[in-house]
Amino acid sequence: MTTSLVPQVRLVAGALGAEVHGIDLNTLTDEGFAHLHRLLLAHQVVFVAGQTALTPQAHIAFGRRFGEVELHPYLPRLAGHPEIVLIDSEDGGKVDVWHTDMTFHQSPPIASILHLVQLPETGGDTMWTNQCKVYEALSAPMRDLLDGLTAIHVIRIGTEFTSRAEHPVVRVHPETGRRSLYVNRLFTSHIPQLSRNESDALLEYLFAFSEGPQFTCRYRWRVGDVAIWDNRVTQHYAINDYAGVRRGQRITVLGDHPTGDAPRWEHYVAAPGQRYWPDRVNAVESY
Repeated sequence: MTTSLVPQVRLVAGALGAEVHGIDLNTLTDEGFAHLHRLLLAHQVVFVAGQTALTPQAHIAFGRRFGEVELHPYLPRLAGHPEIVLIDSEDGGKVDVWHTDMTFHQSPPIASILHLVQLPETGGDTMWTNQCKVYEALSAPMRDLLDGLTAIHVIRIGTEFTSRAEHPVVRVHPETGRRSLYVNRLFTSHIPQLSRNESDALLEYLFAFSEGPQFTCRYRWRVGDVAIWDNRVTQHYAINDYAGVRRGQRITVLGDHPTGDAPRWEHYVAAPGQRYWPDRVNAVESY
């Protein structure tokens, strides 16, 4: 009996996600990378199964095929390999809120590559949502409004680290040309063309809508699995439903500048004496 050398692909869900068997990232060929890249553009997140022997060098080399690898400004890194960030559930590694990685940068990452090295006996799945399908499911008048808006993305970690960026609410993918909703609960502060109360109401609707199960996939990890997700068109959520230890090693690929339609309105200017009482945790800026 012979084993096929052709990688086997299984779709994870109707909305997004593809799992690949039969590829060894330690010995990845140009043809193998091109296959994975095509799958990523088509399915937004790709899971490469069975990479229990993946070396840090191969992990970094794989990331560099997509572009420049980031040295993260504040997360712990693997000793001797500063390109690899440690994701440890015992050390702040539980991010159980929908988000797109580091949208507070002027040029957010284009992709993340996560290798799971330790898992609890049960639980610890991750979910992703397809932001292209989210945008396409909105009504035409809503899409028209959003195409003309921008959003402010902010992070503040005490006095240690602050970053802020303004991006289109709808970005256009530079490789596929598809439009996707580009706001997330963790980092999006407000839409500056609207009053803060209008912005809060619209963002809350968009957040809730984009988290609908019809736009998502859920992946049950096995030790050694590697996930690559297109950070330009997805959000993700690490489910915090476990008691054991969950550890991973992640590489982040530096990005391009998000582009979309030019904003059709100037920033909103509050009337004299107008006040804003924030209803949302990440509404960190006031008029």
